[in-house]
Amino acid sequence: MVFQAVNDIHYFVAYARTAQSVHQIDQAFVFRHVLCLFTPLLQTSRNPPRASNMNFCSHCGAPVRVEVPSGDNRPRHVCPGCGTIHYHNPKMVVGCIPEWEDKILLCRRAIEPKYGLWTLPAGFMENGETTAEGAARETLEETGARVEILNLYSMISLPDINQVYLVFRAKLLHLDFVPGEESLEAALFSEADIPWDDLAFRTIHRTLMHYYADRKTGQYPMHMGEIFHKPRPPQS
Repeated sequence: MVFQAVNDIHYFVAYARTAQSVHQIDQAFVFRHVLCLFTPLLQTSRNPPRASNMNFCSHCGAPVRVEVPSGDNRPRHVCPGCGTIHYHNPKMVVGCIPEWEDKILLCRRAIEPKYGLWTLPAGFMENGETTAEGAARETLEETGARVEILNLYSMISLPDINQVYLVFRAKLLHLDFVPGEESLEAALFSEADIPWDDLAFRTIHRTLMHYYADRKTGQYPMHMGEIFHKPRPPQS
């Protein structure tokens, strides 16, 4: 966990170094970012993530049991009645950074978790759509905005909660955005006005730190990373 926090702080330091001088960075601003990066470590000990659970087979309704199937190397939910092996795989969260001139579009969540906090428009990918289509759909649903997807910008793995975040850069096509059912409001923000203290998720915090550091150089490479909320076993 400490390693992950230090890794996150590394991203923040890289962002801070893009300022022309250290005096341009307010000390309170630095403190808030570091606190944001360390807070999840304190929360994790109180609320550890729970493993997925399954009691009955979705195919025949018989009780399932957990075992390692033949030819596999990890426990699965297996139905002794019909023989179905149930695989629980990570969920894809897709979203985008909608750009309008020097501003980006954020939405304030009207649902839990993180009710009332700000985030990029994003949500779970649906069957039958591409990642880019999912990002555009989520943006439309949460902000009423239509976007042109540009390129994949950030991919962050969250193995402790079995999710992968994919965030695209996107061009906002109009200003007639309105909050959807899952948003309290939607608004454009300049870099100076980003509500860093009220961002909902560490994935969004890290992605936006990358984004504003890259915008100063005019280059937007794809960023890959991981966020852990509990200690990782040593790799053999």
